Amino acid sequence: MTTAQVHIPEQPAPRAQRSATSDTVWCYLFMLPTIVLAAVFTFYPAIASWVISFQEWNGFGDERTFVGFANFREVMVDRYFWAAFGRTALFVLMTVPASLVLAFLFAAALNDASYRLRPLFRAVFFLPVVTTTAIVGIVFTMLMNPFDGPLNRFLLSIGLIDQPIDFLGSPSLALASVSAVFIWKWTGISMIYWLVALQTVPKELYEAAEVDGAGIWRRHRHLTVPMILPFGVIITLIAVVGSFQTFPLVQAMTQGGPSFSTELVELYIYRLAFASEGEPRLGYASAAAVIFGLAILIFTALQAWAVRKIQLARKGQ
Repeated sequence: MTTAQVHIPEQPAPRAQRSATSDTVWCYLFMLPTIVLAAVFTFYPAIASWVISFQEWNGFGDERTFVGFANFREVMVDRYFWAAFGRTALFVLMTVPASLVLAFLFAAALNDASYRLRPLFRAVFFLPVVTTTAIVGIVFTMLMNPFDGPLNRFLLSIGLIDQPIDFLGSPSLALASVSAVFIWKWTGISMIYWLVALQTVPKELYEAAEVDGAGIWRRHRHLTVPMILPFGVIITLIAVVGSFQTFPLVQAMTQGGPSFSTELVELYIYRLAFASEGEPRLGYASAAAVIFGLAILIFTALQAWAVRKIQLARKGQ
């Protein structure tokens, strides 16, 4: 008759436990500055904007009046808010498709392993992304100056125009000019995302398609596009959400002018809260910000739903 042997798992050594605990403590200590900054400059303002949106407050005194949904009702019938909202939607339509297409073309070209200058051009295309937005706005304002700007001098020298163009002073051109600068600034980040997506496609599939006689366009159409489509939806979502964050660039270049032609929703909210000629209305501006944030949230949810549908469709195949 044998005695059953019971296996008792070995307990980790006390020194190993102390080392793991110490590593965890150090991780939280290194995360603490980021958590504090996010709490102070992101989470608290977001929560405070919801609270203030139900109040009438000029942002200075202690006197606050609870008005319920009055601010929201006023925003919903404010034609200036909807005009700014429409310009924001137009700005998204002008920037996102062009930026995504350019970024994909750059990524497809730089994804070729035989191209030796890939690291150099990746850095060149990504350099605008890491450049301070305010500096970019100021530099392009000088470049587009109608009096002595280099852009106008160049166009005049080659005979493309007969007189200087006021890119930022014309209501019909200002939004398009800011959109072009925005595309130049942020195309590099979408290019990096596309590069990551393209590198998930196995090289063997391209080689097999090339052996079968498929040209470059057929390979991209029947291999690349179907395989990176879920990535494309996510990249589009990131680009759209990023295109709503226009305040630094527009403020540096036009400050919402001329004639409110570049006043997007963020500039509209800023003007009501801080830069209005009359008494600031922080509660009303907060209500406008909440409505705008909810619109972005709904759009984001729809994009996430689309990603889920595409993934389920691919699994069903």
